[in-house]
Amino acid sequence: MKPTHQKIQHWYKKHGRTSLPWRNTSEAYEIYLSEVMLQQTQVKTVLERYYFPFLKKFPTLKALGEAPLDDVLKMWEGLGYYNRAKNLHKTATTIDCLPQNIEALTLLPGIGKNTAHALASFAFKQPVPIMEANVKRILCRLYKLKTPTDKKLWELAYALLDTHNPFDYNQAMMDIGATLCRPKDPDCSLCPLSLICQGKDAPNLYPTKKKRVVPTREQHVMLSVYNDELSLQQRDGKFLHGLWGFEETEVPLCASEYIGEVSHAYTHFKLKCKVYVYHELNREQEHYFSIAQICKLAISKVDEKIVKLYLDTM
Repeated sequence: MKPTHQKIQHWYKKHGRTSLPWRNTSEAYEIYLSEVMLQQTQVKTVLERYYFPFLKKFPTLKALGEAPLDDVLKMWEGLGYYNRAKNLHKTATTIDCLPQNIEALTLLPGIGKNTAHALASFAFKQPVPIMEANVKRILCRLYKLKTPTDKKLWELAYALLDTHNPFDYNQAMMDIGATLCRPKDPDCSLCPLSLICQGKDAPNLYPTKKKRVVPTREQHVMLSVYNDELSLQQRDGKFLHGLWGFEETEVPLCASEYIGEVSHAYTHFKLKCKVYVYHELNREQEHYFSIAQICKLAISKVDEKIVKLYLDTM
């Protein structure tokens, strides 16, 4: 494997995204934050809008743990998958520094096998592979695997690993997958793995693509207004837990006014909300906020759209 590893290293030095900030720090917390933010989120989004503001607000794991969860969720607003932020915060409230052992890392909230391996490799320079989407796709094409098990993929990842340069190797594998070994239209001619790739003649066959139908959910949302302030509740269910949001109702009140519809696409479903406004004569809810106050709360994208719809109809 030495010639292949040398090609990978050469390619990474020339074409890799070596300037990414989390690749140029030895601070485990900063690397940990990047790994969590990059779950289900593109590098461009994290880099341009979230990583640096979050670090400025919470520069250390200790600072993050001492902050109220509401503040953390507010800084995470728009990034989605809010459980990531809550797990970050929960971890920060329980430990002062990240453990270096993979097994110990997987015991922390929200850290699975891949994230634990990534932290071990990137933060603690341990000779272990990683297994994110780009790496999985590369392995499937290298070995002509259509529907491999996770166990098989990890076995191959360990066998292929450059144990002498695990940091650059793992970063390179992600970059090769993101820029060359793409899901569609891969550029095999430029890939440093092309000589050992068994699936390069028909790369789009590996892995087998799963057909996914995204369902649509519909709901009615009631905006309760009292003295020009809107009632919001802090969500306690699994979905959007901890964020502030407007009340969902099965049947709109007769005295309410329909003001329009908003929609928002999540990864696994599309949400359509029919929005109604009800002007209260008496203070009937627990929490009311002005528009200025709502802007400072941690709310979801769909609730932001509802606020905009309300303002447009005033």
